[in-house]
Amino acid sequence: MHEVLASSKEAKELTRLKVGQVFDFELDASGSLTTLRTQPSKLVSLMIQRSAAGFAFSKEEIKPQVQTTYARGTIDSSLFVAAKRAGLSHNLTMDLANIFGYDIDFALDIRKGDSFELIYESKHVDGQKVGSGDILSARFTNRGKTYTAVRYVNKQGVASYYTANGESMRKAFIRTPVDFARISSRFSTGRKHPILNKIRAHKGVDYAAPHGTPIKSAGDGKVILAGRNGGYGNTVIIQHGSRYRTLYAHMQGFAKGIQNGAAVKQGQIIGYIGTTGLSTGPHLHYEFQVDGVHVDPLSQKLPMSDPIPSSELARFKQVSQPLLARMDKEKATQLALNGQ
Repeated sequence: MHEVLASSKEAKELTRLKVGQVFDFELDASGSLTTLRTQPSKLVSLMIQRSAAGFAFSKEEIKPQVQTTYARGTIDSSLFVAAKRAGLSHNLTMDLANIFGYDIDFALDIRKGDSFELIYESKHVDGQKVGSGDILSARFTNRGKTYTAVRYVNKQGVASYYTANGESMRKAFIRTPVDFARISSRFSTGRKHPILNKIRAHKGVDYAAPHGTPIKSAGDGKVILAGRNGGYGNTVIIQHGSRYRTLYAHMQGFAKGIQNGAAVKQGQIIGYIGTTGLSTGPHLHYEFQVDGVHVDPLSQKLPMSDPIPSSELARFKQVSQPLLARMDKEKATQLALNGQ
């Protein structure tokens, strides 16, 4: 086996094994290896064959059939439970949350009775589902308001999600700087501070989550502070252009490269949840400022990215209208079957 693994750079793929992976060995009369075959996934087969020059590596990739699949779910306890019940993988569920993460705070805003539906690519080999691809269109109804997203690839080949009207789903800031954490305290100007035990304006939102949970930058910007900051403990402050500033406090520690003057991208991990400073338990204290004034980040209307250019609107509608019509039809069929 050492000889096989050392035979080529490609043969090193055989060092990445999965539980349940099957290997077929063929030996000659003297017990020497002649052929080794394995299938690390339903879409990939690897083979090593002995030749006069040593071992030769070959890889066969099976092209799956790509179908479009409709799924729908209603939340009664959590998004993950409802998505699993609807047949969605963990990755598809995360993709769904990321698409709508500019409009919905998935840590705070999800309610029992919220619902979602989507059309996504599913991959099949010999009639068996072996994976999923992109979400093509989706709707999410949160607290009675419905958000719609359609995937569109522009003429430059760049894929993004847009509303049914061609407005970008992407905005300058994401709603939740922590994935699916539980918020322990809403924005208010008159709550009792749990440690100082006196009224203090709490100009932000607290996201309670386990120690070490990653914290993401809400938008593109420049780090103007990464260090200790009094009762805030380990703190990162990011300036976003001239008007916007975000603050992230009580961190356990900072992510690699996060220091004063560093440029950060939206969604980049900047640190990890902790209890440094005046803090009763592990949580992120998050503040959002506009022109130097603290605002509630959960109620703030956030600036938008560019919509689809007018020259591509007709092409966008050719893509979006059949997908939206199919979601309407599939939903109506499911509701009729369930007698609703």
